[in-house]
Amino acid sequence: TLLDALDAHNLVVALGPAGTGKTYLAIAKAVERLEAGAVGRIVLTRPAVEAGESLGYLPGAMEEKLDPYLRPLYDALNDRLGGKRLKQLLNDGGIEIAPVAFMRGRTLNNAFVVIDEAQNCTYGQIKMLLTRMGWHSTMVLTGDPDQSDLLPNMSGLSDVARRLDALDDVAVVKLEDQD
Repeated sequence: TLLDALDAHNLVVALGPAGTGKTYLAIAKAVERLEAGAVGRIVLTRPAVEAGESLGYLPGAMEEKLDPYLRPLYDALNDRLGGKRLKQLLNDGGIEIAPVAFMRGRTLNNAFVVIDEAQNCTYGQIKMLLTRMGWHSTMVLTGDPDQSDLLPNMSGLSDVARRLDALDDVAVVKLEDQD
């Protein structure tokens, strides 16, 4: 199961259709590890894929423009932590939420990293994200390869999952509709 994989591996790829709990379970495990002191922070990221509108034309500052893309992550965190604790962790850096583009050049040590909606990342973006994983960290990629908002054959999730599935120390979990 996905929860077993999250307990046993530092790198997990969770594939499956919407509603199977990929993101929620990954965030729940991240919160559990943070609260237990097993990691120093949670880093959540997802691609800001535009659906016919340009971010630049939306009103407001960058945070306001990105908020709709990141809202599902806030919702899951709020459900697990409550609003007050979530706000505290966001303010003190215990939880960081950022778009994929902001991950380049970083090394994420002592962190639980969730890359959500990875089907909307190119192969190059996923490779960049995987190389961000540092010491004492766990990384989870979640996504549904059948639901990409990218142009056909642009998503790198299926290819990366296939390649990583051959490695013993990486878990690739494929959830189905019944999950």
